Amino acid sequence: MGFRFPTRRWFFVIVLLCMELHCCRGRVRFPPGVAHPPAVFAYGDSIVDQGNNNQLQTTAKANFPPYGKDLPGGIPTGRFCNGRTPPDLIAEELGIKKMVPAYLDPNLTQQDLLTGVSFASGAAGFDPQTSQNAAAISLGTQLEYLKAYKEKLRSIVGSERAAQTMSDSLHVVAAGSDDLMNTYFGFSDRRFRYDISSYTDLITSSASTFIKELYGLGARRIAFFGIPSIGCLPSQRTIAGGFTRNCNNLYNEAAQFLNSKLSHLLDSLSQTLPQSRVVYIDIYNPLLQIIQNPQIYGFEVSDRGCCGTGVIEVVALCRNAGTCADTSKYVFWDSYHPSERTYKIIVRQVLQSYINRFL
Repeated sequence: MGFRFPTRRWFFVIVLLCMELHCCRGRVRFPPGVAHPPAVFAYGDSIVDQGNNNQLQTTAKANFPPYGKDLPGGIPTGRFCNGRTPPDLIAEELGIKKMVPAYLDPNLTQQDLLTGVSFASGAAGFDPQTSQNAAAISLGTQLEYLKAYKEKLRSIVGSERAAQTMSDSLHVVAAGSDDLMNTYFGFSDRRFRYDISSYTDLITSSASTFIKELYGLGARRIAFFGIPSIGCLPSQRTIAGGFTRNCNNLYNEAAQFLNSKLSHLLDSLSQTLPQSRVVYIDIYNPLLQIIQNPQIYGFEVSDRGCCGTGVIEVVALCRNAGTCADTSKYVFWDSYHPSERTYKIIVRQVLQSYINRFL
């Protein structure tokens, strides 16, 4: 019997299957004998909140247009971005999946549980006051959700595989920016009670407790995102950058000061927590390089976001504010959060620079 070329319908089915297999193949390869991460989990703030805040009574929400305008169908999911965010992009680069859902997503499936979820909450921080002020899910509650997740996972795959999933997976932590911007430099009494040295000590101590508890729940590969150059975010240029909207050096210096303490802390924890890979990820310099040299990366605008005027709009202020014509030309999506294209550049740089430390 001779070969029959598939019908047009089946031809497109085959093409789509090939595309799906290609998209899940991933660019990152682990050497033989080293466990490939089966899942990606995220904890922290709006950089890695995939929609958990949709379920909260909080102003820190992004489940309405124009958020998500570059996602399939332009449907807002609660991600604080025009498209996908770091958990999604990391999972794709690792060949796991293209979208990491929120743990509180009512449509969560068993397969989602097997390949990773985000417990993060927009506007959360290591300082308990930060989460409380924004009605966000605290870092402590995020760990409580992780405990509940582990029980669900055990019921699906058994205790042994559940433990293996926890230890082999990549756990991404991104928090601390809101502590500085919204709490210390914002509307709070913290600045009157602490100088910057003692406040960064408070954040570092809280981060240490969080990492130790996360380790105690079975996480071994922990990627801790440092604080970005917050003084150069469009909103902070507007609020604290003067008439010319320059980067605020005080805010940037505070971020660097905290990053230095966090880096030393995480190096120490990696040495003292058996079989752990606790890695500090520098986000400050990669983002600052893009902001200062946007043309090198193919951007045109780095001091304003794409949403509205771009100088102050974020979350509810973006609703009905209009957007720029071409998101790909903007480093920032709104006045606070980078665009998907910026995230892609940074995630690829991060994985190239740090992936060997998780082996």
